[in-house]
Amino acid sequence: MLNRLEMLRIFCTAAESRSFKEAANRLGISPQAVTRAVKELERLQGELLFHRNTRHIQVTLVGEKFAVIAKERLRAVDELFQTSVPNSGNELQGRVRIAAPVGFGHKCLMPALLELSTIHPQLDIDLTLSDERVDVVDEKIDIGIRIGFMRDSRFIARQLTKINMYVVASPDLINRVGRPASIEDLNHLPVTGLVDCNTGKLWPWVFSMDRQWTPSITRFRSADAEAELMGVQNGLGFAQIPDFSAQDLLRQEKLVRVLEEVEPVPWDLYIYRPQRGPVPQRIRLVFDHLVSRLSVR
Repeated sequence: MLNRLEMLRIFCTAAESRSFKEAANRLGISPQAVTRAVKELERLQGELLFHRNTRHIQVTLVGEKFAVIAKERLRAVDELFQTSVPNSGNELQGRVRIAAPVGFGHKCLMPALLELSTIHPQLDIDLTLSDERVDVVDEKIDIGIRIGFMRDSRFIARQLTKINMYVVASPDLINRVGRPASIEDLNHLPVTGLVDCNTGKLWPWVFSMDRQWTPSITRFRSADAEAELMGVQNGLGFAQIPDFSAQDLLRQEKLVRVLEEVEPVPWDLYIYRPQRGPVPQRIRLVFDHLVSRLSVR
């Protein structure tokens, strides 16, 4: 049976989550363990702490008040242990290894890390940007960013936001060759392709209703997303690129969206860390900072 201190930690995490499953992922335990802890805490309090449905939870008014008190008590307990640990002042020093996709790292991750480095200059950020699959455990990566599926039980993962995929082209190219009216029209238009570093093949373009299309003939292809984007801006072809790469260029009217009616369901963006026991304060600090900054883009 869980002790009461652990029940409070589970409850406080659940109070900040959208579901018991999300709370479980953040804590590295099963959703059933979260449910059991909350039920036991409700029994001890004699009050309902959450409204539940099949997909979401919402903390009750009683639960909100209890969460404020519980967080204060937990903070006091954590401070008690911190003061008794030698060299605890060094916890915000040291190396934090981070892995992320190249394009997202340049556009979104670096601004957040630069901000953090200014606030905590003694942190040593070791950043790996790669579109190849990184073995986070073997390479001792502390924090990872991933776009797409996240089902590895070795990781504690948190969904940050959604990534939209747009088919775009330069205004000059559209003036020359026209706009595609359907996915099939892409077969007769100049396109670019992004090479999957893991397979050497082109990444397929994805559309609504789980449809995919892979270019058979490209005017330009590269394993570097930034090089592909530069080619698209200069009129080499149509391309499918993520929203974080396209947004500024669309706003500046340097790119134009097409085939909007068949855009795919947005992809999930996750931040994760391996489950390897206690988490140093410096890693938790970086993890929480990135959650805060990358959840809203």
